[in-house]
Amino acid sequence: MNNNDVPIWEKYTLTIEEASKYFRIGENKLRRLAEENPSAGWVILNGNRIQIKRQKFEKIIDSLDTI
Repeated sequence: MNNNDVPIWEKYTLTIEEASKYFRIGENKLRRLAEENPSAGWVILNGNRIQIKRQKFEKIIDSLDTI
């Protein structure tokens, strides 16, 4: 199965680019948030690539009024 065949809302982790589109947050802002919080439960560092745990980040977003 091609990675592009999985709908974004069913993926466990998202790239910065995917998360930026999904959450409608700028890539630079999202990357900065992840880099400033590397031990946050919603960040996975895969080598030098940042992955966002979609469901955990959704919970964080749900609890915020502003980013």
